Amino acid sequence: MSWLDAYPGTTSVWTATADLNGQARGKRLPASRAGKLPDGKAKMPLSALSLDVFGDDIEDSPLVFETGDKDGFLRPTSRGPVPMPWVGGNALLCPMSMEHGKGRPFEGDPRHALVKVLERFEARGWQVQAATELEFYLIDDQPASGLADRMSVGGDILGLRTLEARDAFLSDLQAGASAMGIRTETATSESGSGQFEVTLAHGPALRAADDTWLFKMLARGVAHQHGLVATFMAKPDPEDAGTGMHVHFSIVDAVGRNVFDDGTDAGSATMRHAVAGCLDMMTDATLIFAPHENSYHRLVPGAHAPTTVCWGYENRTTALRIPAGPGAARRIEHRVAGGDINPYLLLAAILGAAIDGIESEATAPDPTVGNAYEAEAPALAATWQDAIDRFADSSRMRRLFHPDLIDQLVRTKRQELVRLSAMAPDDIRLLYLDRV
Repeated sequence: MSWLDAYPGTTSVWTATADLNGQARGKRLPASRAGKLPDGKAKMPLSALSLDVFGDDIEDSPLVFETGDKDGFLRPTSRGPVPMPWVGGNALLCPMSMEHGKGRPFEGDPRHALVKVLERFEARGWQVQAATELEFYLIDDQPASGLADRMSVGGDILGLRTLEARDAFLSDLQAGASAMGIRTETATSESGSGQFEVTLAHGPALRAADDTWLFKMLARGVAHQHGLVATFMAKPDPEDAGTGMHVHFSIVDAVGRNVFDDGTDAGSATMRHAVAGCLDMMTDATLIFAPHENSYHRLVPGAHAPTTVCWGYENRTTALRIPAGPGAARRIEHRVAGGDINPYLLLAAILGAAIDGIESEATAPDPTVGNAYEAEAPALAATWQDAIDRFADSSRMRRLFHPDLIDQLVRTKRQELVRLSAMAPDDIRLLYLDRV
């Protein structure tokens, strides 16, 4: 009996593994050839997880010629197979993780990085509950006269008119998410032209990262069916606010109690230790939150994106916000990242910083009151170059990520920086339009 018997009518199976840029890398197999995928015998070059944003090898990577472009082994993840509603012919997507063989995780696999961080919480008998809010642009890809002509004029914050105009797309997106087991909550019109936000439901953090990664693929696929482009790029147009990827998280203990809740509006000491850890690592982790050249156009004061390393209660100008509400729902909202991130690296950086702060009982500064853009506080890395260099040299990042993953990500971003420095701004935006 084959595992495919649970998915009658499947005609093709697509393997998919996230590379360092969050792009899906894999193969398409006829269903008749996919029966042995659960055995972990499928192969793919290890170097495929550290390609640049163009999809090319990293020229000086030891994973390429130095090791003979060695294969790794693919094993289905705990997320399990999901349908691909945007692909015809009863296609099935099988998310995979990369191994060296004999069950040893490949250190350059972003999903393994998150699993390793979550093991630190599990050692305390804790489980992280997380949810993401994903902002993206929906762009009419039919005109051939350039990106600027594809954009609508002005934003429409929380406007029902814009939702009505794109209801067919949003309905197919919601139906596709349901078919894939991705629980969506609200959809809203956001501040940029053609910008939308979809909120995913809270759940175990690894599942939240999986669903976020899958949702990005789904949104692009459904948009294509409608003759549109869905992009999570930070800045499709210089006048727009840019996409955000907000992460909400809390921690529950073995009996299901939220350890951030102590019965007060201020939240527990554990929560403040987690806040302190996140703040302490935030500048060095800027590359994870803003991984691409145009990510830094979003990080400007007053553009609804945090620029200072601070926190506050019910304050959307801070990098970390503690939303109001009942104590049982006490949580931290991390507001720094753009929509162009790798969800696995993002949650690994956020949650790794949080558990670091908890373990060291770090002390958070006083919460910021009022406009954080005008506050005297440390800043994020100001440029892509600075972010790459800080990430490469950071002892804090080495506490969260394996040295090989750090090395591969830095090599990847340095190669991209050189290549993009020779490109015109419009060409850069068109590159990211299709890739993030």
